[in-house]
Amino acid sequence: MNDLYNSKKFVWGLLAVFTIVWLYVLGIRTLVPPDEGRYAEMAREMWANGDWITTRLNGIKYFEKPPLQTWMNALSFGLFGYGEWQARLWTGLCGLGGVIFTGYAASRVFSARAGFYAALVLGSSLFWVASGQIDSLDMSLSGMMTIALCGLVIAQHDGATPSEQRNWMLVCWAGMALAVLAKGLIGLVLPGAVLVLYSALSRDLAIWKRLHLGKGLLLFFAIATPWFVLVALKNPEQPHFFFIHEHWERFFLKTHHREGAWYYFLVMLIPGLMPWLGVAPQALLNGVKREQQAVFQPKLMLVIWVVFITFFFSYSSSKLPGYILPVFPAMAMLSAVYLENASRLQRTIAAGLLIVVGVAGLAAVPQMAHMAVRHPEERVLLEAYQPWVLTAAIIATAGGALALLHARQLRRDLSVLTLAIAGFLSVQLILTGFEPYGKMRAGKALAMKMLPELKPDTKIYSVATYEQSMTFYLKRTVILVDYWDEFTFGLRQQPELSIPTLDGFVAQWQQHSADNVKALAIISNEAYETLKAKGVTMRVVAEDTRRLVITNL
Repeated sequence: MNDLYNSKKFVWGLLAVFTIVWLYVLGIRTLVPPDEGRYAEMAREMWANGDWITTRLNGIKYFEKPPLQTWMNALSFGLFGYGEWQARLWTGLCGLGGVIFTGYAASRVFSARAGFYAALVLGSSLFWVASGQIDSLDMSLSGMMTIALCGLVIAQHDGATPSEQRNWMLVCWAGMALAVLAKGLIGLVLPGAVLVLYSALSRDLAIWKRLHLGKGLLLFFAIATPWFVLVALKNPEQPHFFFIHEHWERFFLKTHHREGAWYYFLVMLIPGLMPWLGVAPQALLNGVKREQQAVFQPKLMLVIWVVFITFFFSYSSSKLPGYILPVFPAMAMLSAVYLENASRLQRTIAAGLLIVVGVAGLAAVPQMAHMAVRHPEERVLLEAYQPWVLTAAIIATAGGALALLHARQLRRDLSVLTLAIAGFLSVQLILTGFEPYGKMRAGKALAMKMLPELKPDTKIYSVATYEQSMTFYLKRTVILVDYWDEFTFGLRQQPELSIPTLDGFVAQWQQHSADNVKALAIISNEAYETLKAKGVTMRVVAEDTRRLVITNL
């Protein structure tokens, strides 16, 4: 049981099971807003209208992010039809590919056992697993940055031949270009800054001669440039919005109201690294130890990758949990190298911490129902979620206890495998059990009730709100009423695509009634009461705890 990594039959069998489960769960949950609904709908519209240059959301120009994920999702819809698993397929493949590539890179640069451990660590880390099951840009970016990171360390490790160095550096350059197409300039800025810091701290200035800058830059610009040129030619307003507003202002100004304390991402790493939090500090400290008689210092490169990216986003005025995701492949390799030579006590600490977290989860489950403060009527959904979280906590506790036993019996591979399985299963239970609550958040049930009321020319209004997932399930856009938010830039270019005031909507709604033309509207409870006070003619088609659907006839 101490040489599981040497059994090809076991490793390939484990990978097959992991892949099947990973891909299967992509389709068992509703697309939860805002991110999942937004990116699924953008791709649906792209495939429907055939415009692969100008990205749109709800028919309105939407340039907050580059198009890589929208392209991939649109292709998925074109090949397999519309649906939840199709919408998550690209991010699912990015997450799965990241696990496999990280394991491969660690095995090439360090050892076969380190590669086995690295794949286990990344494939069970809470944030990585959860993000790989969600249709969001964070995993798309992280998948491409994993290609860049792994290509770099394989190319630069001391055993690489000249042809391997060239080819893997080209892989690295391609990964950076795809990262730019996934989320913008950070796809180049972050790896570039890490490289500068590494060359300074390691005093390995010769690494710049090993980057194949000429071929690499040609490949980078060949991949990354065409869309930016084409979209700017079709939409002259795009460059300023994308490069100034979405990069400079988003990083330095608090315009997006996503501020957080300087330690925000350090706090996020605590749950995100589970079940490997117990080895993370030691792995980082182990990574700064210089390898004697080695030109390239891969562990130092990985430490700089983790620390700089964490610091970079900590300094930003815009903070969301998923921003930290690109550090996880590097953290997985560092943890794997550390676990390979960790003592029994050190592995015992890691297992013991998972037990503590599991027990804390068991204690917290009874308090979950009290989370429905703003929407007390949703308490029943949280109560239905409790058994899933309870089971996840039990598995975490039992997995930690079993790993503790294996650690005491000096079964290294089995202790690491047990922690990985416990972590992976716990995350899957937490995600799967969220479905009833997520389905309500998405408004899918309301969308299904709207479909019989619709004809191809029926107008749908969205009053003082925009339901990110409902438009995808309705497979049509809506007319925004008194709503701006993320559409502000696009509506300034195309103001005719919305009704800016509630009074303007009321006049049009009443005109539909006078003409005996049926229309529907998705509306918040507050806006419904306002219209009711105005004496507007309307009939409720469907409602839930967060919104209503009304018609004029």
